Amino acid sequence: MYKIKTPYLLYLGQGDNPLTIKTSRGIAHWRPELCVGEMGSPLTLGLPKMSADEAVRKGAKTFVLGLTSTENNGHVPDAWMTDIRNAIDAGMDIVNCLHQRLINVETVKNVSNTKGVSLHDVRHQVGRLPLGTGQKRSGKRILTVGTDCSVGKMYTALAIEEEMRRKNFNVDFRATGQTGILIAGRGIPVDAVVADFIAGAVEMLCPANGDDHWDVIEGQGSLFNPAYAGVSLGLLHGAQADLLVMCHEAGRCEIKDKPGYPVPDLKDCIETNLKLARLTNPTVQLGAISLNCRLVDADKVNDRCEQLSNAFGVPCFDSVLHGAGDFVETLK
Repeated sequence: MYKIKTPYLLYLGQGDNPLTIKTSRGIAHWRPELCVGEMGSPLTLGLPKMSADEAVRKGAKTFVLGLTSTENNGHVPDAWMTDIRNAIDAGMDIVNCLHQRLINVETVKNVSNTKGVSLHDVRHQVGRLPLGTGQKRSGKRILTVGTDCSVGKMYTALAIEEEMRRKNFNVDFRATGQTGILIAGRGIPVDAVVADFIAGAVEMLCPANGDDHWDVIEGQGSLFNPAYAGVSLGLLHGAQADLLVMCHEAGRCEIKDKPGYPVPDLKDCIETNLKLARLTNPTVQLGAISLNCRLVDADKVNDRCEQLSNAFGVPCFDSVLHGAGDFVETLK
């Protein structure tokens, strides 16, 4: 399980596509107190621009490659290597969010060993993981699930955690993807876990706890996505959730990047998730619906949420527009 030192210097590279810095943007949005500054141009998150040496003087412990490199098929571009080596020379650990392992880049590995800093390739599994047991665990758990991938499961989980902290709940956010790991400073990238060990990895991520303790677990994929259903099922069983929060994007008709696969009926998706979740927690319930309304006219958002709330008898909210206050009130 990753444990990342904070605070961070966020690396934005030299490109101009704002979609590539999704991870850095998520960290800056949810954990601004962990961000000393940013490096790169012309893109910006509005943080102070600074060099590696300046960041270390400000207290930075980790240099985060919080961006993608699609034109290089997930490999770290050569143009970034000077900045990475400068960060290592300054004494920072490196977090790599790309598919290529920095630990396999000899020049980077050698310099990091010389300087005594750590390389964290957060898209890859770390250490030995147990098999799932399904044994009942103490504590309370909430899992975000979805009708598809990229519908807001991480944002929803973080909005719930934020609101629960505001209301003085004993709560932890449990990260299962690279952006979540950097926000939480720890976690397991479940999409990199060998299939037989997904449930066990999630059990380890959110173990037995006090009866007043809540874990809010970041979901991945969807049971109805032909590419990612396996990881979603492993998460569902390992989480042993007491409450599921169903995440759905209003207006989406087809599964993302899968032409011909329609987004499931919301009622069917909820019932299927509940049925399969009962394997490890027979008392699991639907807690809320998180409706991503980015495609909905602003004057219709509240009506859409109200309709779903009435239909399913649980709070319905857009985690960005509304926050999770109505849902968290039901947990008291």
